[in-house]
Amino acid sequence: MTTGYTVPQLRAAVADAVRAPSLHNTQPWRFRLHDGGIEVAVDPLRGLPATDPSGWGARIACGAALFNLRLALAVAGTPATVRLRPYPGDPDVVARLVPDVPRRPTPTEQSLYAAIARRFSNRAPFWPDPVPAEARWRLGEAARAEQCWLELVIGTSAVNALAEVARSAHRVLERDPAYVAERVEWIRSEPSPDGVPAAAGGPQSEPQDLLPQRGFGGRNRAPGRDFEPEPLVAVLGTPGNTATDQVVAGQALQRVLLTATDAGLSVSMLSQPIEVPAAREALRLSLGRFGTPQMVMRVGYGQPGRATPRRPVDQVLDLPVVPA
Repeated sequence: MTTGYTVPQLRAAVADAVRAPSLHNTQPWRFRLHDGGIEVAVDPLRGLPATDPSGWGARIACGAALFNLRLALAVAGTPATVRLRPYPGDPDVVARLVPDVPRRPTPTEQSLYAAIARRFSNRAPFWPDPVPAEARWRLGEAARAEQCWLELVIGTSAVNALAEVARSAHRVLERDPAYVAERVEWIRSEPSPDGVPAAAGGPQSEPQDLLPQRGFGGRNRAPGRDFEPEPLVAVLGTPGNTATDQVVAGQALQRVLLTATDAGLSVSMLSQPIEVPAAREALRLSLGRFGTPQMVMRVGYGQPGRATPRRPVDQVLDLPVVPA
């Protein structure tokens, strides 16, 4: 009987885990084997002190990577039992996974796993086709499956109210020179294993845009290629806002993103109204929700997004030292 995971199992699962999204594509995670279990940890050397001073974004990213890791292990027939933030004395470790009873993967696990390689953030304008009710229901169920809530913002007045909160937060952030400089540091004009390639940054923002876009050096868009006037906007939230809640939110976020990909949908994320505390509270009040918003997403149909690069697996592993 298997008593723990092996290095080959770790490597195979981490190859999928690292395809999770992260702020500015910093990839702030590390993975290691410890006493037969796989541990996921925040990499403090890849933080964003101006953009993410509390570490919220890093924990969201590590939660998303954790969900991919769970899927990869389940599809390999070696599912895991997960304990979140297992060591009070080491808060950088966000999860520990140990082998559960071997079983066949479920059809849902197989479908979501197949979507990992196809999931990209799409920062370009979407087509006007509406998202059908069945797909909207699936997105909500994906969030609920991970103990989170997903509020779909529907109707012109509701979307406009959210957009004003998002634009206000964007203006606050853009007035911070350190925030702007940090973003510029992660824009890549040459091939790189991390950061956001300028070609994947989406078109430049224009005054008529309803929702704010981060400036990642994208090209000016052609006339008539405006963003959709009535986007489907989704807000993901958790009951609380502890560090554990944020890891849970990251798992739910990735499940929602993979569910959207499986349904043929494109998604882009808007974290500005989450990054500004006053805007986050205004967003919560506008939704009439208890708990804490953790991510805002724009959902629709569009051209396939552009993949952003990932660091090699060996660069994110902490392998046990084998005695000579």
